[in-house]
Amino acid sequence: MSWIRNIFGGKSSPQEVLVKLPLVESWIDKTLADHAAQARPVSELAKEYGFTRLQEFYSPETLARMKVVVVDKVPMPPLSKMGIHGFREFERMKAGGVTYKDTYFVKKSEVTRESLHFHELVHTIQWDHLGFRPFMAAYAGGLGEKGYENSPLETMAYDLEKHFEENGKPLNVEDFVRTQLDMMQAQQPVEGKKRAGGSRG
Repeated sequence: MSWIRNIFGGKSSPQEVLVKLPLVESWIDKTLADHAAQARPVSELAKEYGFTRLQEFYSPETLARMKVVVVDKVPMPPLSKMGIHGFREFERMKAGGVTYKDTYFVKKSEVTRESLHFHELVHTIQWDHLGFRPFMAAYAGGLGEKGYENSPLETMAYDLEKHFEENGKPLNVEDFVRTQLDMMQAQQPVEGKKRAGGSRG
């Protein structure tokens, strides 16, 4: 739990950190609800923009189940206002995309970049497999200890995105990500326990 001390300046216990998670989830759920009318199945957007390679890496079921919202500015949670400190850089990041549960947001100016959609889809699988609390613990822990680009969940997404951009051979991303997450949990269990068959956070 060293990342908890890092984020909260050594003043908060793990239990106090967990108390903050409902605030984050409430913000996420409200953000998703506010954009529900704009959310589209990824398969629909992929067809519109001629993204032919996503289906070589993700199943039709996943592309139909996961959703995408195109926005002018990607919504980032106001963590500091929630009393969650240590993520100022993350809050201010001008991201091209961000994922919350089964939905990801992409900036309108980046919507034609197929590799960005690929990257965010990796995160939807991570959310799906871990569920909300374990995902947040793993993601926040990675940010707190190693920073954004070197955090384990982002490293996984960026490595796979690089493979995609370099025209790497098609692979089952879903199985790969789930296997990697199980290995991470075995080495250093994330907070909570994965339910059988995964869970949608």
